[in-house]
Amino acid sequence: MSQQILQTVEKPYLKENVDAFEIGDTVDVHTKIQEGTKERIQIFTGTVIAKSGSGSREMFVVRRIVAGEGVERKFPLHSPKIEKIEVQRHSVVRRAKLYFLRERTGKGVKLRERRDK
Repeated sequence: MSQQILQTVEKPYLKENVDAFEIGDTVDVHTKIQEGTKERIQIFTGTVIAKSGSGSREMFVVRRIVAGEGVERKFPLHSPKIEKIEVQRHSVVRRAKLYFLRERTGKGVKLRERRDK
């Protein structure tokens, strides 16, 4: 009963066409950034290492390496601040969470590309 009530309350806040991506994919997340009175789009490119939650609380974590340091950002999937999510490449993974990439550097971070026919 409470799940049905929760779903009806969340429904207007969910995005209709959510871009399909999986863990291990390299994605470009286009985020709206407010600078004073102007608004612009900033692109965060990286590998999706985790997904969690459901409904309006669904989140995903994107990791990339900047100047030798690992940077992770957690995004709410249905946020109005996210303009779009573009998948650059798909990777072969066998885990639900790729936290092991945090200890790796250089070529060890690369994941094998998945090729669909």
